[in-house]
Amino acid sequence: MLGFYNYTVILTYLSLCSGVTGIWFCMTGHPVIASICLLFSGLCDAFDGRVARMRKQSTEQEKRFGIQLDSLCDLVCFGVLPCFIGYAAGMKSPFYIPVFCLFTLAALIRLAYFNVTEEERQQQTTEKRKNYLGLPVTSSSLIFPAFIMLIFIEKIKTCYMQYIYLAVLLITATLFVVKSLKVKKPGLKGILMMVGLGTVIAVVLIVFIIPKLLGRA
Repeated sequence: MLGFYNYTVILTYLSLCSGVTGIWFCMTGHPVIASICLLFSGLCDAFDGRVARMRKQSTEQEKRFGIQLDSLCDLVCFGVLPCFIGYAAGMKSPFYIPVFCLFTLAALIRLAYFNVTEEERQQQTTEKRKNYLGLPVTSSSLIFPAFIMLIFIEKIKTCYMQYIYLAVLLITATLFVVKSLKVKKPGLKGILMMVGLGTVIAVVLIVFIIPKLLGRA
């Protein structure tokens, strides 16, 4: 079989499966549950790099395979799924198609640029990356579930919900490709803080919002 199979790719595959599951929930009209899937994809992505670095005997091909695999997975989970969540939340007009395309394209460009620069950097040094250029695409895993949470907590009308989500998509897409924006790569403490924030969002969605939505059905 094509590919490389070891424990370093398990989290990446779980992230992709969660993203695809989230897309399915969007297609059945459940943006809140899809947001939880997005959060889980973000959780997997937060640690897949650390797990990969634990395997010291990885070949050069395996390392490059991991980089490409991670980015392809990120495109589905953090570049495509947020658009489906918007659609499930009410953005069904053809007017929103260019926005969805723009967001996904920005994520694609950001990921492809990262791949090229990361491969060049790894050939020049063994030091860990300290900064990112542009907003990392994986930030979608916190940004959009947080807005879905706030939108449903505040009981914002569907029409306003669409405009708010539209603005978030456009702003986030712009930040993906702004080269002048430098984002410090989080260490373990920063990752744990983001995991904690994601956990809080997930708990609010599961405990408070989903039961209310089910009660309306």
